[in-house]
Amino acid sequence: MNKLFSITIKGLVQGVGFRPFVYRIAQKYGLKGTVENRNDGVLIKVVSEKTLIQKFADCIRNEAPPAAMIDTVELLETDEEINFPDFRIIKSVSISEDITEISPDIAVCDDCLADLKNQEHRINYPFINCTNCGPRFTIIKDLPYDRDKTTMKDFVMCEKCHHEYTDVLDRRFHAQPVACNNCGPVYEMHIKGRKITEFEIILKTAASVIDDGLVLAMKGLGGFHLACDAMNDNAVKRLRKLKNRESKPFAVMCRDIVALEKYVEISIAEKKSLTSWRRSIVLLKEKLPFKIPGSVSNGLGTLGVMLPYMPFHYLLFEKIKTDIIVLTSGNISDEPIVIDNEQAKEKLSLISDALLIYNRDIYNRTDDSIIFIANEKESIIRRSRAYVPNPVKLGFNAEGIFAAGAELKNCFCIGKEKQAILSQHIGDLKNLETYEFYKETVNQFNKLFRVKPSLLVGDMHPDYLSTRFVNEMNVPKIFVQHHHAHIASCMAEHYLDEKVIGVSFDGTGYGDDGNIWGGEFFICDLNDYERVSYFEYLPIPGGDKVSEEPWRMAVSYLYKVFGKEFLKFNLPFLKNISSEKINLLLQAIDKKLNCPLTSSAGRLFDAVAAITGICSINGFEAEAPVRLESAIDKHCKEKYKYSISEIVCFNQTIKGIVDDVMNLVEPPVISTKFHNTLISVILDVVSLVRKKYNLNKVVLSGGVFQNRYLLENVENILKENKFEVYAHSKVPSNDGGIALGQLAIAAKRRELES
Repeated sequence: MNKLFSITIKGLVQGVGFRPFVYRIAQKYGLKGTVENRNDGVLIKVVSEKTLIQKFADCIRNEAPPAAMIDTVELLETDEEINFPDFRIIKSVSISEDITEISPDIAVCDDCLADLKNQEHRINYPFINCTNCGPRFTIIKDLPYDRDKTTMKDFVMCEKCHHEYTDVLDRRFHAQPVACNNCGPVYEMHIKGRKITEFEIILKTAASVIDDGLVLAMKGLGGFHLACDAMNDNAVKRLRKLKNRESKPFAVMCRDIVALEKYVEISIAEKKSLTSWRRSIVLLKEKLPFKIPGSVSNGLGTLGVMLPYMPFHYLLFEKIKTDIIVLTSGNISDEPIVIDNEQAKEKLSLISDALLIYNRDIYNRTDDSIIFIANEKESIIRRSRAYVPNPVKLGFNAEGIFAAGAELKNCFCIGKEKQAILSQHIGDLKNLETYEFYKETVNQFNKLFRVKPSLLVGDMHPDYLSTRFVNEMNVPKIFVQHHHAHIASCMAEHYLDEKVIGVSFDGTGYGDDGNIWGGEFFICDLNDYERVSYFEYLPIPGGDKVSEEPWRMAVSYLYKVFGKEFLKFNLPFLKNISSEKINLLLQAIDKKLNCPLTSSAGRLFDAVAAITGICSINGFEAEAPVRLESAIDKHCKEKYKYSISEIVCFNQTIKGIVDDVMNLVEPPVISTKFHNTLISVILDVVSLVRKKYNLNKVVLSGGVFQNRYLLENVENILKENKFEVYAHSKVPSNDGGIALGQLAIAAKRRELES
């Protein structure tokens, strides 16, 4: 007997070709009914007998479009009587404050690349897209996801595009950014006081700029980029000077995977990430001998690489001579990436030789995401384009909670039922323009996702701007400890709601005792924590200055271990620092002047990097730890001595490192022995904790675990010793993941109080 069934599908099911997919499945089964987008998901109404409907629902779940992510398929039999003449896609409806997932931006698909060459009205059209690819989050203003709620609203479809848009069997059916050479957005180029509007000339000119060793500023999906020939050392150095980016590595884009294999080593897992629809920047090891100028990666031996993801990228590579270009964020120093055409003319014209813009607005700014592969799994460093706003699924209700995130690498988070919706990478809030971007994006997310915060959560550090932002709002609020939030973030990813052993290693975080934590071992759950061990406190001479001058931390460790005797050792790094400066530093330590205490693992990395002569002055954030990791010799299996009581003491480690330096042991060997020491420390401490507390699950978090050698080897050795090990894969282990942990802790405490 035929009945009316209602099928509600939730997840990432809008902007990914889901309704035409459902239509085709309905046609296959000869069903009559309707499918529509609602702000809480996709609703299907269909009349048939139950067995066939079940097959229909199973087919939807099992054969969904590539970018779709189905969370739930709810099948409900109703008593309502409706006679449908056929199966139709009907107008989207907004019915409540619930929301469906919004698709991230998707790299241009192979079908559209083929259309670039054979579809008459789209020959070389640089904004080609379909239901399976193209801009999504960067252009959306509101839900449901329809054209009039995006920045495509002002572009009226031509007859051909409108026919495709309304033809349910066409690949561009209800592709909201659909356009062509006749009706869509267009590029224009500004060069030497001229404006060029003919696209073929624009393309040739852009290629000439890069081929001639000049700098091109061009508008991407989520913001502007600066580009030059990565194989032209002079061009790269000039870009560094123009952008005021002296030493931080540049990301590059390569024309295809075949060309890329000439320059870097690529594992199967890395290739999968490189070629996925997300098209993130993937950190890869350069092949020896180095073929790319050292000015690109600045001697790190690794390269941040992405493949083309916009139609324009492919068209540009058809014209340029080089296989590989620098493609770095279009901004000045630490400011947010530029998204506005007029601002680009004002700011980027000063640091580029040509400016390429287009007339479709970017509504939601997104940087390129960055990942690396550790033990065959993705680990995210920067979560932005192509990840946001995909939510993290939760095992608890987080409705109405706003988590403000940290001060550095900020990313905030909002709770929507059992979902955590993290913002794109915001950046360091100490920068005024970045803080304005933060506040603007909070407002946009609250509107877009129908959120009225009922509980706010911030970091315990009173001086964080994110904390001040929370304090300024008249809503109930709580504050959580930074490293507890790190562990809770990873726990939330893995649906853990129990006591675990937490290992939280990072650079800085405000501790319960007012000191700066960062080398912590916890017993914790989502509600509370107990600090069971930590790295021995040391003074940070000059406070925040150590982030720029790691040698200060080296002096602090050496002074503690050797007293003033270390001045007689003639360590290489000391030759570049005046004796007057060092003596003033020692006096400050003795008198406890601007020398806060820290247990930070990050600061220990700083000290070792300086003592070995690898890096004593940072040219970019965390350069010292990064260079220390890049120096590793994986053949070395030795380690240094250390001692563990209630605290972890590295006096013997520092003595061993100094002995090796004095005996002219190569820095790569010293670096590896130091890393092996930390791996051994973690195993020893968590083994003691397991024995005492009968806990076996170990959660790893904090920015130090962006170190691939450390992360891989800690995971492996703990698993060999029968621990269950959990590390990040959905959000960054650095402060970009803090907001998720804040949200999880707040949700748990609210639940326990109710």
